[in-house]
Amino acid sequence: MNDSRFTTRSELIGILVLAVFLVVILPLCLDVFRLNLVAKYLTYAFVALGLVICWGYGGILSLGQGVFFGLGGYCMAMFLKLEASSVENTKIQSTPGIPDFMDWNQITALPFFWKPFHSLTFTVAAVMLVPGIFALIIGAAMFKRRVGGTYFAIITQAVAAILTILIVGQQGYTGGINGMTDLRTLKGWDIRPDHAKIVLYFFEVGLLFACIFIAQFVRHSKLGRILVAMRDQEDRVRFSGYSVANFKIFAFCIAAIFAAIGGAMFALNVGFMSPSFVGIVPSIEMVIYTAVGGRLSILGAVYGTILVNFAKTSLSESFPELWLFGLGGLFIAVVLAFPNGLAGIWGDYVQPRIDRLIGSRKPKSGAGWTDDSVADGAPAE
Repeated sequence: MNDSRFTTRSELIGILVLAVFLVVILPLCLDVFRLNLVAKYLTYAFVALGLVICWGYGGILSLGQGVFFGLGGYCMAMFLKLEASSVENTKIQSTPGIPDFMDWNQITALPFFWKPFHSLTFTVAAVMLVPGIFALIIGAAMFKRRVGGTYFAIITQAVAAILTILIVGQQGYTGGINGMTDLRTLKGWDIRPDHAKIVLYFFEVGLLFACIFIAQFVRHSKLGRILVAMRDQEDRVRFSGYSVANFKIFAFCIAAIFAAIGGAMFALNVGFMSPSFVGIVPSIEMVIYTAVGGRLSILGAVYGTILVNFAKTSLSESFPELWLFGLGGLFIAVVLAFPNGLAGIWGDYVQPRIDRLIGSRKPKSGAGWTDDSVADGAPAE
């Protein structure tokens, strides 16, 4: 089958399977509390999707995706915090009408860069533009100078550490180590009740599938093929007349925007945002999600995110002192035994069995249909 199509038959089946799993099975089988946990897991799936494009296809390992996740989350949290800090809700403060942490730090007026976040339209635009522009600046500074590989990964870690320190240090403007809490309403709609959590879950699933289709489009386009060629033979792509730096910047920026969308949905679903989701440790965890699912598989990254977070929750509930060791052991086991993650397991062991089973049931006289593509969605690549 020609890989230039938007999606192959097996990939389409994988998307449908994921849709049934997220839209039908989980809402029917889980209570609202557990469904909200899944919604929290899916916010990280946006980051994993971006890493598939950036790391899997572009060969750019970023260990600082928590930066963009946090920027998107803080942009949304600023809007929600301003709405929760109306004069009526903050009349007991010495300065009503500003967030509580500003009042505690003796700030008497809303800072100028906070004021535009009174607008939801501006906030939605900022969720994508702020991380995108920040990624553009970092990418241009690094890739134009041909900084890549391990050096780029270390630099992204340094950026994550710097931003964490900045957020914690500027407590009067960011909420400090506690972050932004007590986020209540979205344009007057209370986001805390159970029915609101369900609505937000389905809205998030819709956004996730929109990002999946964007990733599929990039993957099957000429751009996606150039990214893969750049990953494998960067010098050949450069000698062919393509600007390798520009392609890397694009992949890095789209990964940043995907991560920021996840961060914004996190603030909506969980009701707070703090610097603990910005630093080095959460950024490395996000890479683990992608590695477990398969860094070359779009839907595999979603399954990997759900699996790792489910294991993390289960282990932390049953063995709170051991779950970090379990998470590390899972990552090591996947890297050593299954370097292509869940997608590799599906493609190497499950899909061939299904193909043989289907082939054995085909009528010998019929032409039938064949598809030599590898499934990318149940999960696979």
